[in-house]
Amino acid sequence: MISNDYDKLIKNLFEGVYIVDPNRKILFWNKGSEAITGYLKEEVVDSYCFNNILQHVDQEGNSLCFNGCPLHQTLVTGEQFENEVFLKHKRGHRVPVTVRTVPIYDENKKVVAAIEVFSDNRYREDLFSENKRLQEIVVTDELTRISNRRYMEFQLTSATQEAQQFHQPFGVLFIDIDHFKLVNDQYGHNVGDDVLQLVARTIDSNIRENDVFSRWGGEEFLLLTKGITKKALLKLSEKLRVLVKNSQLTDESGNIISVTISLGGTIYNEPESVEELIARADQFMYEAKRNGRNQTIIK
Repeated sequence: MISNDYDKLIKNLFEGVYIVDPNRKILFWNKGSEAITGYLKEEVVDSYCFNNILQHVDQEGNSLCFNGCPLHQTLVTGEQFENEVFLKHKRGHRVPVTVRTVPIYDENKKVVAAIEVFSDNRYREDLFSENKRLQEIVVTDELTRISNRRYMEFQLTSATQEAQQFHQPFGVLFIDIDHFKLVNDQYGHNVGDDVLQLVARTIDSNIRENDVFSRWGGEEFLLLTKGITKKALLKLSEKLRVLVKNSQLTDESGNIISVTISLGGTIYNEPESVEELIARADQFMYEAKRNGRNQTIIK
């Protein structure tokens, strides 16, 4: 189906590429696919994409493998499609990708296969910044590899000063993992650490480059986002909540573990202090907890 020259080229593309037959059996899986998803070629070739290996979901958390799969639509219609979705990495976290699907025809112009090309949206060249690299090198939380509390406190102080001087709006989200103590009690602290890393990776993979995301303490996280409205903060919060809910990991015993988060968010009000801002977001997070968890309160 692929000439030797094209085979060598596609194998080494940075983008993920895989090919399926009309029954959606995976025939080809390149090195880019391995790098982006964590799955080796040997783990997926000859299986079926509807076995939900990558478990594509949209921003609302809707599963696309059986309802709205671009690859299936291309096989049926012969049309090309492009979508932004979230695949499940082998390690359990969600990765934002742009998916493009293209049909393959035989000499009778019948669709005999389809190619899916997907790229990791986190690494678009225009998203890199020196500030992010500095953050990663200088002040990171050792376990989760995101910003630590000290760095967040510095950024919050800077943001409040900027808001008071230039009236630049910003918001914060206070995030807490629901029933985290039960995870530690049931599966042990090593799995608890894995859950913290899972949540951190999922959120960190799905925020803007200039947002500041940190581990605040224990199972608590804080997100600082500038130039945002209350409505946009709610939309962002719900997106993160849904993606964490749809992430999972598997422990050494084969147990599939997933968690939810409760979020409280607010917009900075001049001329309040950092302490007052965080206290208000924390209060709204606990209100979400009292209301049943796995939800957002933005005020």
